[in-house]
Amino acid sequence: MGMSVFLKLIDFILFIFFLVIAVAAPLIDAQTCLPLTFFPDFLINLKQWYGHHYGDYLIIEKPHFFVGLVWLELLFQWPLSLLNLYAFLASKSWFNTTCLIYGASVLTSMVAILAELLGSGKASDDLLMMYSPFLGLGVLCILRGLIQNSSKTSGSRPKSSRIPALARKKKA
Repeated sequence: MGMSVFLKLIDFILFIFFLVIAVAAPLIDAQTCLPLTFFPDFLINLKQWYGHHYGDYLIIEKPHFFVGLVWLELLFQWPLSLLNLYAFLASKSWFNTTCLIYGASVLTSMVAILAELLGSGKASDDLLMMYSPFLGLGVLCILRGLIQNSSKTSGSRPKSSRIPALARKKKA
């Protein structure tokens, strides 16, 4: 399997994740820290059903660290996911950079959440399976951020490189 096909597969997976985050963060996750009066009853009921069905005590109990991580998601990660969707659809050159930033933030958040879930002994296997893919998302975003798209870097130097520009100035 060529690198181009591999990147397209990664990009497709990330696109689906970014799409889910773009919808779920403001409609579901935001209920953790915003007044419930902002949300329709069916969304409140959906989140409550999820919390009880999977025994997600973080959603039900809302510990302060978790609320803080949800604020991080809403104010930093959610806008980045929207930027990543745009960058993907518009083939923007900065997609790798925003992917890397998003991945580092998600990975950091998920390590804290999974450490709590595993350390508390309260999490069921089903609950761990609900959160674990987001750890993988963080890693995948970091890796995607570090991989150059071969069609854009076909052996030529980036035009923004300062070193060649400095070398040209010294020769003149």
